[in-house]
This record gives sequence, structure tokens and C-alpha cells, in this order.
Amino acid sequence: MVTSDQRRRQLAREKYERQQQRRAEARQKARRRAAVIGAAVAVVVATLVGLIVGGVFDKDKKDQAADPAANPSASPTPKQSPSPEMAIDQKAKYTFALKTTAGDINFAMDAAKTPQTVNSFKSLADKGFFDNTKCHRLTSGGIFVLQCGDPQGTGMGGPGYTIPDENLDSLGKPNEQGQVVYPAGTVAMANTGQPGSGGSQFFLVYKDSPLPPSYTPFGKIDAAGLKVLEEVAKAGPADGGQDGAPKTEVKIEKGTVTQN
Repeated sequence: MVTSDQRRRQLAREKYERQQQRRAEARQKARRRAAVIGAAVAVVVATLVGLIVGGVFDKDKKDQAADPAANPSASPTPKQSPSPEMAIDQKAKYTFALKTTAGDINFAMDAAKTPQTVNSFKSLADKGFFDNTKCHRLTSGGIFVLQCGDPQGTGMGGPGYTIPDENLDSLGKPNEQGQVVYPAGTVAMANTGQPGSGGSQFFLVYKDSPLPPSYTPFGKIDAAGLKVLEEVAKAGPADGGQDGAPKTEVKIEKGTVTQN
């Protein structure tokens, strides 16, 4: 017969064993949680390393401001369509007239110096490609440009084809930093930073800007157009920084290319 004292000891022993079992189970659960968290952290770290190596976080503000091209790495390369067949007089001069919400901006283009660029812009303008598009980017530090020509208004759009670089040596010999001055009034092609990657985006220089000679200079803004551009620049970017959408909206209502 089990005495009351023995029964108490038995109950105490069973209670102790249950406590030990619960503690062991708790330790096992903790180890499993730690393993899961560790694996998740490893995945995140590996992903971040991959992104950094791939250049996704390579957003140095100085380099970004010095490149009139929008960030090309954020979008896959679109399927390319053929560039337009040559349909202009390659010895003639042309005028690109931009009727914008901020005022008229006209610039001269010399087909003898940039035939592929002028031909592309005339082809696009004849189709109304630039009509009702916004100039999406204004820079006011390091370089001084208004960037236009993106039908999406995001810096990522284009005509679906690229054109070759032209006239790159027209602004003189690069300095020790590998830059030349794009004078105020210059119109040049934006690109992805790679040779021959221009499309429809272009930038209007409102103040002398040092840049690598990688952007096809193909136009010269008239005096009235430069004043319009300078007024837009005075208001600066919308967010108060040095690079962003212009505070004064510049919407191209109509873009027309005519032979002089």
C-alpha cells in the first residue's frame, strides 16, 4: 500500500518531470525559431549583396545629377523597332518649334552635322510623338538642364528604337575630368550612358554645364526660347531639391519640325 508520503513524492516527481519536458520543448521551439530567423536573415543579406553588386543601389547623387539620362537600370530594355528611313535633306537646316505651356521654345538643327538625329526628330514630330508630353526633369546643381521627350513623363520612355551618337567632338577637347562644356542654349540627346542609346529624350541647357562628351549636341535655342527656359529654371524643381520635376509645369502642346 502506498503511503501518503510516498504519494506526495510520486506527485512531486511527476510534476518535476512534466516541467522538465515543457522546458525541453520550449528550448526546442526556440532553436527552431532561431534557425528560421537565421535562414531569413541569410536570404535578406544575400539579396542585398546581389542588389549592390548588380548596381541597383548605386545611386551616387553627383553621378546621377551629371547624367541627363534617366536611370535606365530600373527598366528592362524594350523590344527595338527599326529607326526611321532617311527622309530629310542632309544638307539642309531645320527648326524644331515647341509650343509649351511655359512659352514657345524654338531651336535650330543642322542636318549636315547630325543627320540621323534630325531625321528621327522630324519623323517623330510629323507623327505627333511629342504632342501633349511633359518635360519631366529639371536640374539646378552641377548641370543646368530641362529634359523632355519622354511620352511617359517618367524618364523611362522612348520611341522603341535607338539612334547613333553624332557630332560628339564639336564642343572641344575634354578636360582632365573628361568633361566639356555644353553652353547655354544647347540642345542635346539624353541617353542611358551607353554609346548609341539615344531615343527621343533630349535636354535643353539653360546655363553652361560640364558633361562628358557623350550626348549628341544637335540644336541651338533661339533667344526668346532661352528666356522661357530661364524663367522655368528660376522656379526650380518641384520638391525644392536640385533634380526633379520642374515646379513650373512644362507641357509640350505641339512639336513641329520644318525645313528652313
